[in-house]
Amino acid sequence: MTLRIASSVVLAACLATSAGAADRFDGVREYIRTQLVEKSVPSIAVAVAKDGKIIWEEGFGWADRERRIPATEHTSYSLASVSKPITTTGIMTLVQAGKIDLDAPANDYLGGAKLLARVGDARAATVRRLANHTSGLPLHFQDYFADDQVQRPAMDLTILRYGNLVRAPGERTQYSNIGFGVLDYIIERVSGMSYEEYMRREVFVPLGMTRSSVGIGPGLEDFAAARYNRLGEPLPVMDSDSRGAGGVFASAHDLVRFGLFHLKTHLPEQKAILSDASVDEMHRRTADRNVYGLPNPEEGFGVGFALDQNEQYPIIQHDGGMDGVATKLQLFPKQRVAIVVLSNASTQLPADVADRIVSVMLPGRKVKTAPVTPAPAFAIPANLAGTWKGIIATYERDLPVELRFLANGSVQMKVVDQLPALIDRPTLNKGIFTGWAPARIETPDTQRYAYTLWLDLSVRGDVINGAVTAHTDRRAPRMGSALTHWMEVRRDSPDVPAASAP
Repeated sequence: MTLRIASSVVLAACLATSAGAADRFDGVREYIRTQLVEKSVPSIAVAVAKDGKIIWEEGFGWADRERRIPATEHTSYSLASVSKPITTTGIMTLVQAGKIDLDAPANDYLGGAKLLARVGDARAATVRRLANHTSGLPLHFQDYFADDQVQRPAMDLTILRYGNLVRAPGERTQYSNIGFGVLDYIIERVSGMSYEEYMRREVFVPLGMTRSSVGIGPGLEDFAAARYNRLGEPLPVMDSDSRGAGGVFASAHDLVRFGLFHLKTHLPEQKAILSDASVDEMHRRTADRNVYGLPNPEEGFGVGFALDQNEQYPIIQHDGGMDGVATKLQLFPKQRVAIVVLSNASTQLPADVADRIVSVMLPGRKVKTAPVTPAPAFAIPANLAGTWKGIIATYERDLPVELRFLANGSVQMKVVDQLPALIDRPTLNKGIFTGWAPARIETPDTQRYAYTLWLDLSVRGDVINGAVTAHTDRRAPRMGSALTHWMEVRRDSPDVPAASAP
């Protein structure tokens, strides 16, 4: 109750309308105020631009509850995955300068630690494929909090441990954070500067993004929003092994300026760090999104951006979410509209607010709801029935593993000498087998958090291989990690074993 009263007080104190903001946003404002209190969300910051001008920007709630710092349009928020198109904007400045070839192998720009092809050809894992999620790299991320015993390792070590291509490059879209960690490392190696310094000099400063940085930049500590977990508790400062995927901080004001640049609105005080042709190349669709391994005909990826190809209202966008962060950037190039919504909590609210702003700015557009695609019903086909044996490859050693497709229709996984674990929610679709298994890998990295294994495996004749990811338990106060390893099993016995107790 105290928290709700405090939130109401700060909301009442911080509701001054931005200069020139139109009354048409009053309904959105009221919705934000109500939802912050009802859902106990610390803060929201928004910015909207149209035809090259910022027409509304405002902050609501607390940027930092404990220090009683109100949120404003200039509060710097962690952007999570909205960092990705910012990182690739940095990559494109080097492409434009002739220092990087988008279609060259990423390994050409790395040092002694190279991407390892568990399947396919590593030379086909190009810079572009890192940027559109088709390189063959898996999801993978690992976070490091300020109060952890373990700190972020050198990127070469992360690549050696986790830089495994678990699919052939170009075979399938797989959203990959480690791919963008490799991209930020390529920026470092090619430019001769740290990723943080290069982005500051070549992206943030030229675009007038004065409250933007990789991590919380020097001098910006007092302007950064604290982040809060699902219990409303403040989180320590966090780092990641893939800063290019989610390490950027920016204010709503700065991010909408970034959006205006990508709408090719050349503000007089912004330097044209990319030509219009380079911007167009970033927005060109070169990969499809996938749902259960099937391409989505309307949605895809360019160089760092997610693309919605709706003919009347195409969208160039990205959103972000991780511990204490939910963010949204939407660009409507035909309508010359940019929308930014940022929050310092893991919440659906920024997406809901963005939808309401879209309804105001583009009243003819119906907000598209994501289709609920049920997982295909699972039945064990004859070619899978039986026992499959192989390994999970970790950076310490290969672990013996078995998959057992049982006569009763269930599937078990046995790692080393652990008891067999029943795989939850198994699916098989277009040769892709997925499911959750409460089994253990027990490397030093995975021992940092409670986790469940997620299987994303390709069935290739008498071989099943792909990714097995140790996902932090979603009920934990900190999400922490998704550590992806290579798994390969081969048919050991076609006989269908009887079910054994998991």
